[in-house]
Amino acid sequence: MGARRTAVNFVLKGLIDILCKVDNREFFEKLSKTSPMLIVTNHTNFLEVPIMVTHSYPINLTGLIKSETWNNPIFAFLFDSYSSIPIERGGMFRESFQKVKDTIDKGFFVAVAPEGTRSKTGVLQKGKAGIVHLALDIDTAILPVVHFGGEHIWNNMKHFRRTPFCFKVGQPFKIKLGGRPDREVREEILGEIMGQIAKLLPEEMRGVYSVQAESSCRYLEFL
Repeated sequence: MGARRTAVNFVLKGLIDILCKVDNREFFEKLSKTSPMLIVTNHTNFLEVPIMVTHSYPINLTGLIKSETWNNPIFAFLFDSYSSIPIERGGMFRESFQKVKDTIDKGFFVAVAPEGTRSKTGVLQKGKAGIVHLALDIDTAILPVVHFGGEHIWNNMKHFRRTPFCFKVGQPFKIKLGGRPDREVREEILGEIMGQIAKLLPEEMRGVYSVQAESSCRYLEFL
């Protein structure tokens, strides 16, 4: 799998660099100095996971991907090359959560997009509570990472322009909580996690989490 991943990474990164001008310095340096953990990120289009995995290489990084993506044999080959983890949307998550924990224990960062669906404009959307359950179940640290620029990819392609694609990285944290959260507490934790993503984005891209981006955190312990 190592040789296959190296070969796939070489080809995929070459294709991406034709389309995009990626500034990954902060992202790569941060991961190089940090132990594997869960990465929470914003979700704009198909680009972010391929860019993350190719431009963090040879650091081990993979993602939690909707299971139906494996119906496409090309995507299946690519995601298997990077040990991606399938998840059934709207289904039972326990098995996927365990795979995330096992993958982190093997030395991989695992990227998750709490929004669940793409924001074509780049503006942050409402997060889903599954990220809270995942973080509590596997008891891992979380690293907020955002990217922007990719929302302009289609327009730039029409005009034969490369798309600037930038990363920003926040401070890692863990959820501090005794016992299981009720619905109200879970939503508050979700807001705090999404706020850590929002604060890294330009103000006009923070969406419904503009207030949380500037608020103090009750349930997050920064590392």
